[in-house]
Amino acid sequence: MLPIKEYVMKKKSELKDKILIMAEKPLLKIIQVNDDYASSTYVNGKIKDINEIGATVELEKLPIDISEKDLLIKIEETNKDDSVTGFIVQLPLPKGINEEKVKIAVDPKKDLDGFNPLSHFESATPKGILTYLIDQNYDFKGKNALVIGRSNIVGKPMAKLLLAQDMTVTVAHSKTPIDTLKKLVKEADLIVIAIGKSGFLNHSFEYKKSAYIIDVGINRNEENKLTGDCEKDLPVAFQSPVPGGVGLLTRLALLINLVEAKENGF
Repeated sequence: MLPIKEYVMKKKSELKDKILIMAEKPLLKIIQVNDDYASSTYVNGKIKDINEIGATVELEKLPIDISEKDLLIKIEETNKDDSVTGFIVQLPLPKGINEEKVKIAVDPKKDLDGFNPLSHFESATPKGILTYLIDQNYDFKGKNALVIGRSNIVGKPMAKLLLAQDMTVTVAHSKTPIDTLKKLVKEADLIVIAIGKSGFLNHSFEYKKSAYIIDVGINRNEENKLTGDCEKDLPVAFQSPVPGGVGLLTRLALLINLVEAKENGF
């Protein structure tokens, strides 16, 4: 497997070449309605990515005390702005604002995060993971996939994408008995975990030596260091790193969606 950082650099170079021959550069707009440190760090990373591939980006920070009504008005204005190729509303949102209403309000043709149920784009994190595995010639067909976590952003869309690759997919979650989970982990060829529990998958589980583990978790341990949902160095064929793993794939998928939106004239 090509290390994720090298893979992302290669893909960014390909996207840059596509943008170079475009008559007009695609424009990503980011609407941020929080002072969250992790979100701001992530936004800065997205801005860096956009600059690297030669696209354009506009960040609009709104006051955290904005009303839900005013935020929805801003989203509708952005939907109608023909200069904006695509946009995202950075999560989390302030208390009092219904996240589902915001997701649905984003025009499906401009919803680069893929959160709107009618979005023209796949959710960025699952898409980033799948694109990486396909690029690395991972053999999906007939293998057992285990998705741990059932969120609408990662778990459910990830399971759907893996089913489309002819895998036998099981979704485990917080109510799955630990004995059942251990059996599923032992039989899994591919594990995607996104539950937000530092080091949840550890050396007490048995794994196939040929298994691949994709760790979506981003947590902070007692030493305030970033950790995944897995312990490091599990006895498997491949384990994505944290940091420097799925976060990069998610940001890359956003870039791919942006370029696709421009190419398709949305």
